[in-house]
This record gives sequence, C-alpha cells and structure tokens, in this order.
Amino acid sequence: MTTTTPMRPRFHHLLAAEWLKLRSLRSTPWALAISALAIVVANVNAAVADYTNFPSYPASQRADFLSSALFDAFTDIASQIMMLAIGSIGAIMIVSEFSTGLIRTTFAAVPHRHAVMAAKIVVLGAATTGYGLVVSSMSFAAVQAILAGRHADVAIGDPHALRVIAASTLFAPVCALVGLGVGSVVRHSASSIVGTVVVLMLLPVLFTTKNQWAAAFERSLPHSAWYHLSAEQLAGGMDGRVPATFAAAWTVYAVWAGCAATVAILAVNRRDV
Repeated sequence: MTTTTPMRPRFHHLLAAEWLKLRSLRSTPWALAISALAIVVANVNAAVADYTNFPSYPASQRADFLSSALFDAFTDIASQIMMLAIGSIGAIMIVSEFSTGLIRTTFAAVPHRHAVMAAKIVVLGAATTGYGLVVSSMSFAAVQAILAGRHADVAIGDPHALRVIAASTLFAPVCALVGLGVGSVVRHSASSIVGTVVVLMLLPVLFTTKNQWAAAFERSLPHSAWYHLSAEQLAGGMDGRVPATFAAAWTVYAVWAGCAATVAILAVNRRDV
C-alpha cells in the first residue's frame, strides 16, 4: 500500500482562492456598483454646476479654470464615498471569514497564516486598484466631456490630470487595506466598519491645524494625502492640513498601506481563530 503526500498549496492557488472568496461575497458586487455610481454622479453633479455657473464666473476664474476642472473630476464628496464603501469592503473581506468559521477551514488547509493573509492583501489591493482606476477614469471622462461645452476641459495628457487620476485610483486600495487591518484586529462586522470609518473619515475632522502636533498628525492621514494630490491645491487650497510636498503625500499612501498590511498579518498570525 502506498501513500501520497498532499500537495502543498502554491501562492497562486491562494490567490485564486482569495479571489473566489472576495467575488462570492454577496455584498461585494453591490457595494462596488452602487459606490461607483454614487462617485460618478457626485463628480458629474459638480461639473454640471460649474457648467451652469461658468458664464457668471469672473473673467480671471474662467481664464484659469484648470484647478476647478480637475477637482470636479474627483471631488471631496467622491473621496468620502470611496473611504466608506471600499474601507468597509476591506473589513468585511476578513470579518466574514471569522463570522462564518471559514477561517478555521482555511488555516487547517494552509497552516501558514502569513501566506494566506499575503494572498488576501494582494487580491484586495489588485481588485480595489482596478476599481479605483475604472471609477476615476469614468469620472474624469464624463466631467471633461461636460466642461468641454464651455471650452474649460482638461486633456488626459495633462500632467496634473494624470496625477489626480493616479491619486484617486490608489486611494481605493489604501482605504481597503486600512479596513482589512481594522477588521483583522476587531473581528466583528459592525465594529470593524465603525473602526474603519473612525480611522479614515473621523480622524481628519477631529484634528485641527491650530496645534503643530495636530497639524503634523493630520498631514499623515490618507485623506490629507489625497487632498494634497487632488486638483484643489492648484487653486490655492493649500493649507496647514496637507503634506508639504507631493512626495510626502505619496509616502503617506505607501506607509498606510504597508502598516495596514503588516497589522493584518500580525493580528491573524499571533491570535487564535
């Protein structure tokens, strides 16, 4: 009688499994579709308002409409919707496994928990980056098509436009990974979503720029980094709440994504399921 040794799962097997889990969640496609529609509508609404009011703007504002045209492409309201929707999806991706007990089956089949979490991070990051690219590109195209009626649109090849699209695209995976990190620690659906909202949406509101330490903390938050990279800063929207340079803003993105991923791996690897 011969025995066979079970094949050890390869990382691409883990990626396929995590992708299946993510897209099989009932809430995922609905949340992505509804939030994408809400984001595009919010941006289009801003463009329509500018299109309607454009003739009444001062000549100086009409002559230098670059900042408004770019900020209409991805407004602050759109960023709030993205933080809420994508951050929640990131949290639900891990919390759903704990609530159903599927995580025990997963870790029984693949004892290397850090590999499982790494696969989750890659799949979540890739999926939400694609989502961010589609939504930001659709918004940019729709907004510029509207503003073209006033000859106030911005070409996609404009370096400022590319930065706005990139910043809005990558804002999605950053928010998703923050949600994943919070969910890995909290492990309860409602509490994880609340925790994600607090980190992404409430912290920027709670800290003002009156104190130097508070201003420094606010500059280190994901939304402040997005705000700096967005088009509003071109119109003189620079204030004490945003990072000093574009490099600093991109660094904030990278640090938050890296720290959130690390927290997710350590939280699951060091705690019992």
